[in-house]
Amino acid sequence: QVQLVESGGGLVRTGGSLRLSCAASGGIFSRYGMAWFRQSHGKEREFVAAIRWDGGRAPYADSVKGRFTMSRDNAERTVYLQMNSLKHEDTGVYYCAAAHYGSGRPESSMYDFWGQGTQVTVSL
Repeated sequence: QVQLVESGGGLVRTGGSLRLSCAASGGIFSRYGMAWFRQSHGKEREFVAAIRWDGGRAPYADSVKGRFTMSRDNAERTVYLQMNSLKHEDTGVYYCAAAHYGSGRPESSMYDFWGQGTQVTVSL
């Protein structure tokens, strides 16, 4: 079992930046592909970014490409999502997810473990 805890969310103005963290416990972290998803009020959960278990980068969602960067630190058992040039439409709950030997697929069904989420609110 892998437990995931997100942090770093908050309220920020349009154009601002935030860095989300997702700390993992349990399992062999380096064997897990990781991803970030988000869910806005009234909408389905959507893929944001992923990173393969071997550190290879997977595609970002078009809506965040060029603004968000995902990284991982296996020694710290943590993945990060650096979010720059934030827009109001980036508002939502951001979830971290893990898949054993995950290859960075964007489908939420490919992920076995999920965190509780952290709220990101971007004011107009």
